[in-house]
Amino acid sequence: MQHSNFYIIMYTIALTVTSGVILALSSLGLKPAQDKNVDMEKKQNILQTVMVVKDREEAVKIYGERVKAYVINFEGEQVKDKKAEDIDVSGEYKKKPKKETDADERKLPVYEILSADKSKTEFYVLPLYGFGLWGNIWGYVSIKGDLNTVNGIKLAHASETPGLGARITEDDIQKRFANKQIFDIKGALMSVAMQKGEGNNYDTDKHKVDGMSGATITGKGVNNMLKDYFGCYKKFLQSKKSNSSQVSMN
Repeated sequence: MQHSNFYIIMYTIALTVTSGVILALSSLGLKPAQDKNVDMEKKQNILQTVMVVKDREEAVKIYGERVKAYVINFEGEQVKDKKAEDIDVSGEYKKKPKKETDADERKLPVYEILSADKSKTEFYVLPLYGFGLWGNIWGYVSIKGDLNTVNGIKLAHASETPGLGARITEDDIQKRFANKQIFDIKGALMSVAMQKGEGNNYDTDKHKVDGMSGATITGKGVNNMLKDYFGCYKKFLQSKKSNSSQVSMN
């Protein structure tokens, strides 16, 4: 049976509209579950910088019991009207000042990991965001109670090259950052930098880690990201360290 061009056009429009409505409704219906999974994964990634977490359900339980989350500004002051879970780190990254003389208006989440008995803060976990070779990279870094020593790091990427820059997600690469230090002996911010080349030993250097062969630009992206965010949290970490020293003296 032959149909007119008008019939075919109207049929196509109706089919397109119907399909669009079905997809939109499906997306709305699935959004709560998707948001829940994103939240669970986030909590798992935060905790994985300080401990082994077997699954997301366990992560949610431990997070609820041992994590104190809040938001600070560039001056290290707590922002009372903001919640850490509401901060879009990628969105805040876009507020990064173009010149060093410009004010940094980014809102910065902090996740304190309490001891099992909740008597003290054992680690401070800070989010990271930056740019690698082909796209954005991000993650979390945990700082020990001395507010200087890196405990662990969890990195992810959007489109780095498999077998090269994408290796930043591998445990072997991430373990290289453990026990490195952010500040030097005089208190100056040094950050931690991945070096060019691979197979070198930097065990005696508190601020350098071995690099990744064939992934120099991604390594530089990680270095820039760490330096940027350690700079953002510098005043906060120094203030916390100063307060801890005063409490110890008293």
